[in-house]
Amino acid sequence: MNRRDRLAEPDQYEAVGAVLDSARRRPGFGWLLTGVWLFFLGKPLGVILNHDDMAERALGLLGVVGFAVAYMAFFWYARSNNMARVKTPMGVRLGFIVTLLALAALMLPAAGVTALTSLVFVEALGMMVLPLRVGVALGAGLLAVAELALRLTPGWRDDGSYSLSIVLGGLAVFGIRRAMLRSIELTAARKDFAELAVQEERNRFARDLHDILGHSLTVITVKAELAGRLMEANPTRAAAEVADVEQLARAALADVRAAVAGYRELSLAGELVSARAALQAAEIKADLPTVVDEVPEENRELFAWVVREGVTNVIRHSGAKRCTIRLSKSMVEVVDDGKGPTAVAGTSGHGLIGLRERADQAGASVQVGQAPDGGFRLAVRVAP
Repeated sequence: MNRRDRLAEPDQYEAVGAVLDSARRRPGFGWLLTGVWLFFLGKPLGVILNHDDMAERALGLLGVVGFAVAYMAFFWYARSNNMARVKTPMGVRLGFIVTLLALAALMLPAAGVTALTSLVFVEALGMMVLPLRVGVALGAGLLAVAELALRLTPGWRDDGSYSLSIVLGGLAVFGIRRAMLRSIELTAARKDFAELAVQEERNRFARDLHDILGHSLTVITVKAELAGRLMEANPTRAAAEVADVEQLARAALADVRAAVAGYRELSLAGELVSARAALQAAEIKADLPTVVDEVPEENRELFAWVVREGVTNVIRHSGAKRCTIRLSKSMVEVVDDGKGPTAVAGTSGHGLIGLRERADQAGASVQVGQAPDGGFRLAVRVAP
């Protein structure tokens, strides 16, 4: 069952245990919250203690004490089930209601009309633990019983207080119930938001790791291949390329560590320098800008990611002989003269997906397609 279905379910008995459980770090508070209302049983208790018939008095005392114990036992049971994450069957809940009504009936001979006070407790409990329609039906039934008893029983006076108490008690508990359900919904929403935040962080890290290692390993592979070809023809340059491979591997390791720490930011100027070196190692002519002063500071990190992803795709897939990067205040463009979009790892590869996510966060648009001279073109434009 998903969260929406769970919250839409009319049976919200779990709220009772949740409220008591929330007070577990304050000893006695939860029981005081529920037990304080038993004060209103003092009126029928006083009448019972002053009753003349000993047998009826004993029966009435048994009814009052049993009613109070059963009432509190229900909340203990609710809290225990909530802590164990067990849902109480409807039959058990109705059994508590019936038990309270039976104990209230024991008070009648000695307490008389004051025994109707117990109906307020029954209605309050019913509104709390039963589905809303059942709780309302129970309240209507108790109200009808009270009105009929007040009118048909000799010596009972109808001053309206008992019926009004039943109605007001039901409405008050209904309000409390709605407040508890809203609290449950809020807790569930906060949990969902926390899970989404964790998922978003995982996506961010996976995206950064792909972009970092994809570019770095591509350049390392190209330089290693170049060093292998130069090993016999030009050992000195081959050694220099091997040294570059070592340096690139160390830099990639540092980038991964920075990404794990969550503090990694790219430098547009640094990415242009790295792009030039990578393109030269791949024997691709690089036509790159030498300054980035024209680009606003807030756009430079996004443009740096575009340069990194674009150059990585050119080296990996294009088969190009020339790569051109153009910068302006609001746009960066990477163009090659290679085989075109079909040569790139699909214009919807992981790197481009991550780039689109970054662009969306910055309010920029991504253009991927064929260049005017038939190669591949990647451009990102920031809204002015």
